[in-house]
Amino acid sequence: MLHVWRAEDRYRGGDAEAGIDTRHAFSFSGFYDPDNVGFGQLVACNEERLAPGAGFGEHPHRDVEIVTWVAEGELEHRDSTGRTSLVRAGDVQRLGAGSGVRHTERNAGVGPLRFVQMWLVPGTAGRGGDSDGDGGRGASGRGEHGNGEYEPEYEVVHGIADGTPFAVPRTEAVLHVRRLADGERTAVPEAAWVYLHVVRGTAEVAGAGEGPYRLGESDAARITDARDLEAQGAGGPVELLMWEMHAEPGYG
Repeated sequence: MLHVWRAEDRYRGGDAEAGIDTRHAFSFSGFYDPDNVGFGQLVACNEERLAPGAGFGEHPHRDVEIVTWVAEGELEHRDSTGRTSLVRAGDVQRLGAGSGVRHTERNAGVGPLRFVQMWLVPGTAGRGGDSDGDGGRGASGRGEHGNGEYEPEYEVVHGIADGTPFAVPRTEAVLHVRRLADGERTAVPEAAWVYLHVVRGTAEVAGAGEGPYRLGESDAARITDARDLEAQGAGGPVELLMWEMHAEPGYG
């Protein structure tokens, strides 16, 4: 089953005076809808637009995997592990909060910054399971502590190639980034939950008796039990983020 969520359906947040414009796909911060708290393991999909110099001061996270896709500009990231990095358009950033991390994010450039930030709840809170096949070490190579908690992890894939799957540790979730020309088609992943977000351009989704559904910039499709579906560029190039998810959050 496929449900379309339009850009205008997003909850509006941020702070205009501080140069921050945010659009939330799910309940977040001061916006709460008991019928819209997440989809699969995805509990946040925030579109952020930051003016030069604007950003988010130091704040904490734990028990969440944060994946960021920069669409335009440069995102400066600093965290309590001492890392500082610049994430540019076409880069995928992952911050595994583990048992606790603090970080800041800001637009350090001279132009506008636009990014999509997505949060996923791991299969087990605060633990470093082995869903990624690395013995619980994650991208940083660090393993679990003796008490089952794990240290924060951080990675950036610079200029990820079109179609390259990006698996998120401790989840049953894979991100697929697709950049399609007008009329070019791609298969929608077959999974219990698929979340498709249009970063730019226009896409059509159809197949298996569904659609066609036409999705514009910032529109999304939430698909359960996805089978035999395709997405294609419609009227020009399109950039898509597609989450393939095989589980819901595990708490405790």
